[in-house]
Amino acid sequence: MDGDAKLRFFQHLVRFGYKEIEVSYPSASQTEFDFTRRLITTGAIPDDVWIQVMAPCREELIRTTIEAARGAKQVIVHIHLSTSEVFREVVFNMTEQETIDLADSPDPQMRQTAWTLEFTPENFQDTSLEFALEICEAVKAAWEPMEENKIIFNMAATVEAAMPNVFADQIEYFCDHISEREKVSVSLHNHNDRGCAVAATEMGQLAGADRVEGCLFSNGERTGNVDLVTLALNLFTQGVDPGIDFGNINEVVEMVEELTKIPVHFRAPYAGKYTFCTFTGTHQDAIRKGYKARARLEQKMGPSAKWRMPYLPMDPADLGRKHEAIIRLNSQSGKGGIGWLVNEVFEIDMPKDLEIAFTRVVKGYSEEKGIEITREIIEDLFRSHYMLSKPEGVQLVSCTLRTGKVCSAKPNGVNGHAANGVTSVNGIKDHVNGDNEPNGKILEHDHTKTVHLKAVIAIQGVRQEISGSGEDILTCLVDAVRELGFFFDVADYRTEWQHHEGAEDTRRSAGFVKLTSRDKIAWGVGIHADSILASLHAILSATAKLE
Repeated sequence: MDGDAKLRFFQHLVRFGYKEIEVSYPSASQTEFDFTRRLITTGAIPDDVWIQVMAPCREELIRTTIEAARGAKQVIVHIHLSTSEVFREVVFNMTEQETIDLADSPDPQMRQTAWTLEFTPENFQDTSLEFALEICEAVKAAWEPMEENKIIFNMAATVEAAMPNVFADQIEYFCDHISEREKVSVSLHNHNDRGCAVAATEMGQLAGADRVEGCLFSNGERTGNVDLVTLALNLFTQGVDPGIDFGNINEVVEMVEELTKIPVHFRAPYAGKYTFCTFTGTHQDAIRKGYKARARLEQKMGPSAKWRMPYLPMDPADLGRKHEAIIRLNSQSGKGGIGWLVNEVFEIDMPKDLEIAFTRVVKGYSEEKGIEITREIIEDLFRSHYMLSKPEGVQLVSCTLRTGKVCSAKPNGVNGHAANGVTSVNGIKDHVNGDNEPNGKILEHDHTKTVHLKAVIAIQGVRQEISGSGEDILTCLVDAVRELGFFFDVADYRTEWQHHEGAEDTRRSAGFVKLTSRDKIAWGVGIHADSILASLHAILSATAKLE
């Protein structure tokens, strides 16, 4: 990253809530040195934020680092020295005592500051515990820390070389045996060479560590440092506030990808695009049922009710993720996931038989095309198979409905209802006196009734007038459509109000009808502000499919 990118990254980290940020390695290059000076001289560092600058344990490089940080209010000078046997013997050709002598000679210039010292015995995990303690005791004695300005000992698994429980045992031993523990902050610095950085860090914290160093999304050398996003949100899901704001995780991902040019994996914990998505039918069915249960729970207890959801350890909304992105469809998906998306698009619950039928349609399309099914595809498939969606097909032009003194509708479905008012599509207002309640209960009357309907429809662009009558809405509609020469039986019929979160008067009715004719079965769906017209749309659509 160049200086501008580094500055943006730093500003984002501050906004997320980080209070200690390693900003540079000033002795490594002029670019690193200049960026450090830029942060300090431009006032970019908030008063409550500590910057951390890194240097190898060499006097001239430590002095360069101090010069770069001069003028900053709060600085952690991070000095590292590899202490493992292989590094001492192969890389540095030094004895244990020579290594201690190098580490316990603090630079006089740094002793004049009120900054904090951090010392990292690099490759701690591959260093004998006795020697790690010995060199840290020597550094502490030379530095003389105080309780109000503790020395930081950064226990680095520079190359992850053991199981997490082994690392935790090492941390516990160090915490129990380092002297003046109250003057020491034990820090963890785990890499991910074995893929266990998060587990090792969490176990190290339980073993007594006070502090963790890492990177967003596990960036860093080789396989990366421990992922701070995963660590923070693991705490969050256990009811512990990590103090970091990841309320818009998509923004965090976009920032990191833009500035580092390293993509975040689609299946990265919490942040990946597929983290809260499921393609498998059984998973989708469980999540769908979970959200229905959640809705009932929130009606009783409000949105603060404890989160309990199959397959989702936390509410995606807490990270700024949208619930509609949870269900992803392909050939493995089942009716639960497909029903979820139909509900999201049309705000309706399909009858079970229709849900099964449409699932076959969607899975067949996915297998044929070899693609993931999007919301747009779901909408197109549903409209083309069950609704009056094609201008060249059957279309309702106008409709007029008249009744006698009283009328009571008797839909066969559990959610059926009659309408107590209807406006025809040609603007003529007529009235049906049957009563209904929004929850689908039918209020029946013992009066005689007759319903008359006249409508103009277009078939392949050719208009034709139809009429029908019957003792209720359904028989009236069926009688009218049969004038077209279609003969069928009604196997299922129901209506429901859309699950609409807007104003009550913007809700529309959905009509579902299943027709059979000889060995053919066809479903039709109509959605309209008027429940009777929704039913007529559904019957016309299903009739067209029986041709």
